[in-house]
Amino acid sequence: MRGLSFRPSHLLRLALCAALVPVASCGRTGTGQGDGGSPPGAPTGVTATAGTATSVHIMWNTTARAEAYEVYRGTTKVREVPGSKHMVDVTKLRPSTLYVFTVRARDAEGRPGPRSREVRARTPAAVADDRSAPTRPSAPHGRAVGDRAVQLSWSASTDERGVASYDIHQGDAKIHSVSGSQTAAVVTGLRPGTAYSFTVRARDAAGNVSPAAPAVRVTTPGTDDGRATAPTGFRARSHRADGAYYIDLSWVPPRVDGEVAEYQIHLDGRPATSLVYGGDAPRDRAAYSFYVGRDAGVRHRVRVRAVLPDGTWGGFSTERTVTTGPGP
Repeated sequence: MRGLSFRPSHLLRLALCAALVPVASCGRTGTGQGDGGSPPGAPTGVTATAGTATSVHIMWNTTARAEAYEVYRGTTKVREVPGSKHMVDVTKLRPSTLYVFTVRARDAEGRPGPRSREVRARTPAAVADDRSAPTRPSAPHGRAVGDRAVQLSWSASTDERGVASYDIHQGDAKIHSVSGSQTAAVVTGLRPGTAYSFTVRARDAAGNVSPAAPAVRVTTPGTDDGRATAPTGFRARSHRADGAYYIDLSWVPPRVDGEVAEYQIHLDGRPATSLVYGGDAPRDRAAYSFYVGRDAGVRHRVRVRAVLPDGTWGGFSTERTVTTGPGP
């Protein structure tokens, strides 16, 4: 259970899964790709943007069956990230240098797929003793492009040594980066009918970062019934231990663009508790167990939903009905 934290409500006395459910796991179940299928394909949409004189920001599209991604500089692997992530900053580079990067995915059995196409980025020249940040980007604007993407634009920042890149944030999280010569970007992987807030910051070659531009708020059109973001394969059963009854849950996390690290569990139509993964969240099957009392023959309705990487709620899983077992 290391890496998990819980936010219990007054409705339940919670106990740790590892202590209560010897047959269930609170982490990764390792179902993996044991069907002998093919390894992941080559990541697509790979981009490389110099962020400073010594760093490059790499991004790519999510790849099916990816348990992890390996980032290569030439023939050297320089970074590895979980399959739930699709961007990384490669640091400790040389200024004024052209670099070539590729990305490849690896599945749960450790099988690597082919590498992506090569992408190139040249780091800008180093700037000695530069402690002045660029000015704040101005006149930010955003508009929906369909129901799952937003186009952002802003007026350029100024810097005595030049702007190296612009970082786009959604809430507190950096989600995109573009070259300092660009003043527009398209953010994809969004949900229909959802309100979003974005900010832009400028960065110079020395790594100095500007204040954030005023937030841009955009609501994507359409509606989302939640089915695409609901946990699937939801199972619930009761077990008895030490004279009390517990409900054991398991589900497959929603397949969304990014890591799902938090869930809310509803019991009998009301929020009961939140489950938060502090380390790598499970991607194949999650499991959780909680105390519901000492009486046998009690029926409970239970369902679960996720907090998505964009900070919004996902759809609810199928609701299950569980009856605590007979007494001794």
